[in-house]
Amino acid sequence: MSSSKVSMMLLMLSLASSSYLLMATSSAGDFFRDIDVTFGDQRAKIVDGGQLLTLNLDKISGSGFTTTKSKNEYLFGRIDMQIKLVPGNSAGTVTTYYLSSEGLTHDEIDFEFLGNSTGNPYTVHTNVFSQGKGGREQQFHLWFDPTKAFHTYSILWNIHRIIFFVDNIPIRVFNNLESIGVPFPKKQPMRIYSSLWNADDWATQGGLVKTDWAQAPFTASYRNLKANACLAGSSSSSSSCVSTTAEDKSWQNQALGAAGRKRLRWVQKKFMVYNYCSDRKRFPQGFPLECKRSRF
Repeated sequence: MSSSKVSMMLLMLSLASSSYLLMATSSAGDFFRDIDVTFGDQRAKIVDGGQLLTLNLDKISGSGFTTTKSKNEYLFGRIDMQIKLVPGNSAGTVTTYYLSSEGLTHDEIDFEFLGNSTGNPYTVHTNVFSQGKGGREQQFHLWFDPTKAFHTYSILWNIHRIIFFVDNIPIRVFNNLESIGVPFPKKQPMRIYSSLWNADDWATQGGLVKTDWAQAPFTASYRNLKANACLAGSSSSSSSCVSTTAEDKSWQNQALGAAGRKRLRWVQKKFMVYNYCSDRKRFPQGFPLECKRSRF
């Protein structure tokens, strides 16, 4: 692809992202109301009247939060979060943002941001668990520096599919293929979780680059949590969900159109660095069933 075409595509993607960010920031959440700190004590800080949250990591501990259980357990929805990742030499650190249920057979939908040594790109690690089984990793580099400004990371989860977005640009689709025997998360209510922690045994170049504690404390920042979702009812079924907002419900049946598929192909061609569906060493006897079906 010529440099002029790449530049034009980046411009179009940037314009699309900017318009989406305006929509997302218009309905910002209140972290005082919406989240509980799960660990790290004062390393998790809420400021600006509840509009900004920072997580910190030092040599003693990391920190994390989750949405308040009494109010915010979801069964399907679109979840958006704006995050500014740890700047500088973040090697060994992992910043997470994910949905998860509880228990050994839990469901989970993951964004994990693996830190880098200065000058190298972050790795965006994605995974999907159903009934306690994961192992469906795809990894990407980003087409921008995620430490310079806030960017929106979104999980769309409906009965048909899961779509991961970065600034409203799709990077991954995981379809509901229960019809061919692939488990899909659809019955267990999930909460939103986030954390910043040390994983220098594996996070950066497979653990070869360790955390430089002289750079601590490491800080990741969050704002504009938006859950256009369904609250789980007393029975963990989709019929018991009640919408939390009066906003657009198009996410409930959303799929990628032609423009979305084009963007997805662009991201996966240019920026994907690992796909479990291409890892023959890991699956010498054949790839999982879902790998044989269309990604869209």
